[in-house]
Amino acid sequence: MGRGKIEIKRIENTTNRQVTFCKRRNGLLKKAYELSVLCDAEVALIVFSSRGRLYEYSNNNCIRSTIERYKKTCSDNTGATSITEINAQYYQQESAKLRQQIQMLQNSNRHLMGDSLSSLSVKELKQLETRLERGITRIRSKKHEMLLADIEYLQKREMDLENENICLRSKISEIERIHQANMVSGSEFNAIQALASSRNFFNPNLIEAGTSFSHQDKKMLHLG
Repeated sequence: MGRGKIEIKRIENTTNRQVTFCKRRNGLLKKAYELSVLCDAEVALIVFSSRGRLYEYSNNNCIRSTIERYKKTCSDNTGATSITEINAQYYQQESAKLRQQIQMLQNSNRHLMGDSLSSLSVKELKQLETRLERGITRIRSKKHEMLLADIEYLQKREMDLENENICLRSKISEIERIHQANMVSGSEFNAIQALASSRNFFNPNLIEAGTSFSHQDKKMLHLG
């Protein structure tokens, strides 16, 4: 069974309260010592028991100097700046950070363009060369992808034009075939009309024009 959670309240039993005080006091002193050693902090601890006994710890062996430092720090903080001044200080710090970042970006761009290289070390020049090579590799890869896309588009366009050309040739052939068929039909019609005209014995136009015939011709016509 693990230890149960202890309710934080005053221990009514005097014996238990004294035992708990001794244990917790020793633990607190140990934690103060560990904090001062691990974090190089200035620690001062003052504890008065319920009977008025004093227990203290200071990592610099002079708890009074730590107390004086505490008083001085508190007195300095009494003249704290206003919220407006705090905000102004914050924005000034942020502005300085942004200016520094802008300056770094400008220097980086100049270095990428091959300017202001004299201030760089050999290691920095090597890193810059690596960045440029990576950038060139990405640019060439993108260029190759775009060229392949253009070639694919041109090939597709060429196929579309070839299909359109075949379609147009087919339509032209169909039109020529229909035209030739119409020409043949017209020739047959003219031949039939000429044959019909050749079978007429008399020209109606000549009769309508009132051509005069001699008596001999009339007699031959009647005999005919």
